[in-house]
Amino acid sequence: MTESVAPGPAGSYPPIEGPPSRSWYRLTEEIRACRRCPLGSRRQHAVTYRGGGRPWLVFVGEAPGSREDREGRPFVGRGGRLLDRAIEIVGLREGEYGILNVLKCRPPKNRFDARAALTCRPYLDRQLRILSPTSLVTLGRHALRAMDPSAPPITQAAGVPRTRPAGPPVFPLLHPAASLRSRVMASRWHSDVRRLEEWIAERRPQST
Repeated sequence: MTESVAPGPAGSYPPIEGPPSRSWYRLTEEIRACRRCPLGSRRQHAVTYRGGGRPWLVFVGEAPGSREDREGRPFVGRGGRLLDRAIEIVGLREGEYGILNVLKCRPPKNRFDARAALTCRPYLDRQLRILSPTSLVTLGRHALRAMDPSAPPITQAAGVPRTRPAGPPVFPLLHPAASLRSRVMASRWHSDVRRLEEWIAERRPQST
């Protein structure tokens, strides 16, 4: 679906990506119009989704950054370029995956806002319900905690697949931006991406 919505305070939103359904279109418009927490009045754009309309795997990030806030699409900055490179490495094809965040608006100083996450959570749950992925990849500790509250710290959990009592299994990764901070973190990111490649090969639906 490529319909555009009314311009936001900083200009027009990008076309709506995702399932070509009325429920998805309405949900995306609802997110873009949301002012239920203080982040809604500070943003340039709400950041909803990019990816295929029927993804079997969804990447769940934490929050938009400055470039995402300007463009209205998730993971388009430096961390997004690293994620896109990882997607190439693991062999995911266009249409197989989608990308979204727990928070739909950029928090001040890029600090994850747990209270805003409670407000955004129904949007996240509705997005995942409509997309119906069979696998999730979390990016960073806050995304992992949102999807699997019982998980250990991200430095222990990253690179190790996790099953949950309800919902699709989760493969935790460090946030891609973390790999920019040191050689140690960069090495960990690359090794975990290779483990993700093996996991994806095992889980990829036969029809793809």
